[in-house]
Amino acid sequence: MMSYHALVPVKTLTSAKSRLAAHLPPHERETLVLDMLCHVLSVLRASEVLEKIVVVSPDERVLERARCRGAQAWLEEAVGHNPALLAAATRIRAEGASALLTISADLPLLRVTDIRALVSRAADHPIVIAPSREGTGTNALLTRPPLAIPYLFGPNSFHRHVQAAGQRQLSVSIYYSTGLAWDIDTIDDIHELREYQSGVQHELAAHSSSCFPG
Repeated sequence: MMSYHALVPVKTLTSAKSRLAAHLPPHERETLVLDMLCHVLSVLRASEVLEKIVVVSPDERVLERARCRGAQAWLEEAVGHNPALLAAATRIRAEGASALLTISADLPLLRVTDIRALVSRAADHPIVIAPSREGTGTNALLTRPPLAIPYLFGPNSFHRHVQAAGQRQLSVSIYYSTGLAWDIDTIDDIHELREYQSGVQHELAAHSSSCFPG
């Protein structure tokens, strides 16, 4: 019986989304981070394919929010993004996880179908990767077993993760979706997200009007 776990890393609220500092005051950036985290956790739980969801962060406010959303909250055990993930993933593997989904906390368009699609692909591929919109970052990394490849988050992480899998002769499935690709880092990302959501709402309204003419 496969046991799929999820790991969601979150920076300290004071340092998160620093590229938005010129456009949003600290409390708005913190609210944005927590709101997106809550959305991701809600989707992960609603997918009903994950045995355990873990949030790892050095920030107690983040961990408290994770607990309120039904996730396990672990304080970072190592300094640096990849070392902190390695420490958490090692612990998860020791607890018996068969596969581990490491996923970004800033995916406002993430859907349940995205999570189920990743898990479905993992049945045939030990490595499943969802790239960011620009195609260079990694927004989701599903490995079977946990730590089948090392964490290589940072510049050009998508290609580095694919290369690491190839070096270990592990097959890779690349999953593209709006929900997993669309992360929020800049003010342009926020503007584009609002335009996208507005367009979807208008399309739904038009469809509703055509189905139910007045």
